Amino acid sequence: MRDYEAEAARRAEFVRGVMRSAGADGIVYGNSGGKDSALVGILCKMACENTVGLIMPCGSKRNYGEDKADAERLAERFGIAARVIDLSGVRDEFIRTAGAGLGGAALANIAPRLRMTALYAVAANENRLVAGTGNRSEGYMGYFTKWGDGACDFNPVGDLTVTEIYEFLRYLDAPGFLFDKAPSAGLFDGQTDEDEMGVSYAAIDRYLLTGTADERDKAIIQTFHRASGHKRGLPVVYGG
Repeated sequence: MRDYEAEAARRAEFVRGVMRSAGADGIVYGNSGGKDSALVGILCKMACENTVGLIMPCGSKRNYGEDKADAERLAERFGIAARVIDLSGVRDEFIRTAGAGLGGAALANIAPRLRMTALYAVAANENRLVAGTGNRSEGYMGYFTKWGDGACDFNPVGDLTVTEIYEFLRYLDAPGFLFDKAPSAGLFDGQTDEDEMGVSYAAIDRYLLTGTADERDKAIIQTFHRASGHKRGLPVVYGG
C-alpha cells in the first residue's frame, strides 16, 4: 500500500529545498477550487507557512460561483491564506484593445495567461515562488495553456496522474466536492476537460500507468501527445 504520509513529507521537503535554493520567503499558487490546486496548496502549506492561494475569477460565471466558493472552502479547511483578484475587467479591456475577431483557443487562453501574470506579479513583489498545479495526465495530453497555467517555478504534483491526485486527496481527508465535480479549467461556462479532449482521465491514466487502452482512446491520446510536444520543452533555438 502506498505510504502517503511519507510521500507527503518527501514532497514538502522538495518544496523547502526549492525555496532554499531560490532564497524565497514564501509561495503563491492559483487556488481554482479544484483537485490539483487543492493538493498543491496542502503540500505547500506543509512545507511553508507563508503560502497564499490566489482566487482569480476571469470571465465565466462558474468562476464567481462554484469555483470561488470551493476555493474559499478549501483555503479555510486547510488554513491556507487566500486572496481574490478579479481579472474579468482586465480580460474585457484586453479583448477590446486587441480588436475584434478573437475566438477559439486565442480567446480561451487569455484567462490562464492573465492569471499567471497576476501570480508572478505577487511573487515578484513579495519574494515568493510560483507553484504549478498541473498533473501528469494533463501534461502528457498537452491540456494546458503554454505560458499560462503551464508556467511555474516548481511543481510538487506534476508527476501524479489524475487518479493518483484523487487517491492522495482521499488520504488527506479532502472535502467530498472535489471528487464530485467534473474536472474543468473554467475557461468558459459549461466547459469540462474530458468533453474537450474526447477521452476520459480514467482512460488516459490507464494508458500512462499500464500502457493499455482501447484503440479509439489510444488514437486520441497519441494524437494529443504528438501535437502538444512544443508545450513540454523550452523554445527551439537556432544552433547554427
